[in-house]
Amino acid sequence: MGLPQRLAECLHARQPADKVAYVHALQADWLTGRVAADVEVIRAPIDAPGQPDCPELIPPQQVPRRRADTLVGRVALIHALAHIEFNAINLALDAAHRFAGLPLAYYADWLQVADEEALHFELLNAHLATLGHTYGDFSAHNGLWEMALKTAHDPLVRMALVPRVLEARGLDAAPLIVSKLKAAQDLRMVEILGVIERDEIGHVAIGSHWFDYLCRARGLEPEATFRQLLVDYDAPPLKPPFNLEARRKAGFSQPELDWLSRL
Repeated sequence: MGLPQRLAECLHARQPADKVAYVHALQADWLTGRVAADVEVIRAPIDAPGQPDCPELIPPQQVPRRRADTLVGRVALIHALAHIEFNAINLALDAAHRFAGLPLAYYADWLQVADEEALHFELLNAHLATLGHTYGDFSAHNGLWEMALKTAHDPLVRMALVPRVLEARGLDAAPLIVSKLKAAQDLRMVEILGVIERDEIGHVAIGSHWFDYLCRARGLEPEATFRQLLVDYDAPPLKPPFNLEARRKAGFSQPELDWLSRL
């Protein structure tokens, strides 16, 4: 099978263990040259990727808030992070599957992202197991995938609003979450979040790179285009505090960081 078919196989997988295994196998085969890129092949979009029966998906406002300083609250927080990473696997796969005709390096980048998101999910689910739980034990929402559908028509819009908005918000949230987990003395989760933050900086940087590439290819100015897309697509509001150093490493320009500092 060529790359589009292998990506579709990963996207359609319903069970988390299967999806993770397919993604790791695809990345290994890609790196050893055993997958035909077929970048010009037009793909039928997969608007509903495989999901397990649990967690139950409910509207975001109905997901209960729990205090991280209680055990059940900490478990719920870890479960929410696992759900984000499971969705992030599908988002990375979709970025590679949905958009044809881009440079080979684009597909290599998003396969790497999918592989790392799969690892993050495995780390979080394994830690959940040490606390007597597994992925699916708590309800969750589908907001991340809804943004995938909202940006399905254009890779430039996808690069702007998924890596540079949604994933960058994760960079902003990381210091507070780490602080709460240190207070709860969950040092293993602190280690796991260190791995995730390191990789997520790279993922946002990949999004920034391809956003800039697509803007330049269309004769657009990236900074002004990004700010206009936030308005045009009613993106989630950018709220401080911002992790400016992580965003700098992830490809945000100094003018963008200055603009964020004024929000």
